[in-house]
Amino acid sequence: MKLSQFNFRLPADRIAQHPAEYRDESRLMVLHKKTGEIEHKVFKEILQYFDDKDVFVFNDTKVFPARLYGNKEKTGARIEVFLLRELNEDQRLWDVLVDPARKIRIGNKLYFGEDDSMVAEVIDNTTSRGRTLRFLYDGPHDEFKKALYALGETPLPHSMIHRPVEPEDAERFQSIFARNEGAVTAPTANLHFSRELMKRMEIKGIDFAFITLHAGLGNFREIDVEDLTKHKTDSEQMFIDSEAVNLVNRARDTNHQICAVGTTVMRAMESAVNTEGHLKEFEGWTNKFIFPPYEFTVANSMVSNFHMPLSTLLMVVTAFGGYEEVMNAYDVALREGYRFGTYGDAMLITDR
Repeated sequence: MKLSQFNFRLPADRIAQHPAEYRDESRLMVLHKKTGEIEHKVFKEILQYFDDKDVFVFNDTKVFPARLYGNKEKTGARIEVFLLRELNEDQRLWDVLVDPARKIRIGNKLYFGEDDSMVAEVIDNTTSRGRTLRFLYDGPHDEFKKALYALGETPLPHSMIHRPVEPEDAERFQSIFARNEGAVTAPTANLHFSRELMKRMEIKGIDFAFITLHAGLGNFREIDVEDLTKHKTDSEQMFIDSEAVNLVNRARDTNHQICAVGTTVMRAMESAVNTEGHLKEFEGWTNKFIFPPYEFTVANSMVSNFHMPLSTLLMVVTAFGGYEEVMNAYDVALREGYRFGTYGDAMLITDR
């Protein structure tokens, strides 16, 4: 497959700028992958397609307020700093992206907060945009993290960044079961699940498995090669424990549905499969890049949002649902007024 095969025209006004009023009342397109049949539903009606002992696999990563704005010493130039991950607690070292990168060099100091209460020094250039910052803070680590995060804002994707971050984003750009901090962007398919819907699922006998994959900016990084076999994705940290493994493998062995909620879950599970096709415990990093054709091992259904053109997320979805079937479904979504992106509507792909 070539990059250009994943392009389509997406008008800017079709990218959702705000979430649905209620999490479980976005629209839901159901794509039956065996027949290509399409149904139009409300998200909470997803319950109709699952039964007792089926398993939903969720990503419980938690997004932290990763986008900060500071000023460069002497010139006062405004600099966007995007926190990626903490490298060393004791030394207060962070891997970050800076914009504009051309203005920031090793040795520069950046000041954050209205009173310049947080100061950081650039100590390394890791990529053309990347830097390593040492934050100059003498207090306890917990106090430092609290002060740092108080300066940050919800890291909405750039497709939404032309509108200001609002108070509701802190809650809605986070799943209701987020608990393991480390993501710089939300696993979007998880955002549709409300407490009420999950209680109804639980009453029906559906099981929940939770894994952790700290979603990074690689999900949105532009691909710069036409030949997809030459694309390299960023590594992301992931964890799959024995409880999730047991739930998923039991469902697989008893011919129940295993629904991957989002592309991060799909990539995580496909990164941790043994030779017999069972999920295994995992703690480490993955740079799994999935695009068609691809033979999936674990999940037999999937929930996903409607993704941007040319994105790796769209490639995962087409690999699972079938390239022609999914691209046709996207055409239908555009005609029928579905909303795209992080706060957009959802698709269920099922083989039943």
